[in-house]
Amino acid sequence: MPTYAAIADVETGQYQNPQDIAAIWGDVRADLEEQDCQLKDSYVLLGGHDILLLFEADDSHAALQASIAAERYGINMQTHEAIPVENLGELVDDL
Repeated sequence: MPTYAAIADVETGQYQNPQDIAAIWGDVRADLEEQDCQLKDSYVLLGGHDILLLFEADDSHAALQASIAAERYGINMQTHEAIPVENLGELVDDL
């Protein structure tokens, strides 16, 4: 199953404090699972973005659906397929 990394930003003003975000996190995880995505790790970021999600999805369509599902909570995701460094040689061989 491909791995995806999503850098996410929470809409300003929708949540008053970190506890508000934590309160919806179970719902976000459940919505990802409904899209056949398995959340592997999640991190709060310091700096220009708010959250980093690492998840597995059956394909890019499922990853896109997960991003759309997160939008319902005011979470804007930029999702990227993540390729393990160990697989870099395979990509070079394909060229």
